Amino acid sequence: MGQNRTFEIPFVGLTAGEHAFEYHIEDKFFVDFGPQEFDHCDTKIKLKLDKHQGFMQLHFDVDGKVDTQCDRCGNPLTIQLWDEFKLIIKLVDEPDTMNSQEEDPDIYYIDRNESHISVAAWIYEFITLSFPLQHICKENEKGESTCNQKALAELQKLMSAPLENRNENLWKGLDKFKEGLSSASDESDESK
Repeated sequence: MGQNRTFEIPFVGLTAGEHAFEYHIEDKFFVDFGPQEFDHCDTKIKLKLDKHQGFMQLHFDVDGKVDTQCDRCGNPLTIQLWDEFKLIIKLVDEPDTMNSQEEDPDIYYIDRNESHISVAAWIYEFITLSFPLQHICKENEKGESTCNQKALAELQKLMSAPLENRNENLWKGLDKFKEGLSSASDESDESK
């Protein structure tokens, strides 16, 4: 990752106790993670690292917003992100073995000879976990949907169309392939 250094914490040089870090996350952060279903990310991550002998407790606070589209009508939509996550990092001799056996996703093992931890992947994961499952336009003060009414009308038309017509249209073009396959198999039978 090109910006990994920004998100590396040299924990060996830290004294025991609490340490605070803050990260401002924008769209350029996500480049290394591939295309996203949102843009205009403006999110603050506050990280509290509590260092102990042999382990560290990390507390991530996610607070920000991103722009995306309504799942129902396609209107532009700004989503407020807020969540918090806790993680325990333990220093061990065989971290790969321990990580493969660990069932708790909130516990992670690193080699006791490590001097830095990168929090970029966790920040990415925690931002994406902060998203609501559905991105839908809010209702106005009258309790009516603010979704694009034309899009909702088209959806309603599709839903009210008889089921047999929908199924008929779905397979309509495949009859040509069926006829082509049957004539091809007839020709191969005749050549034998």
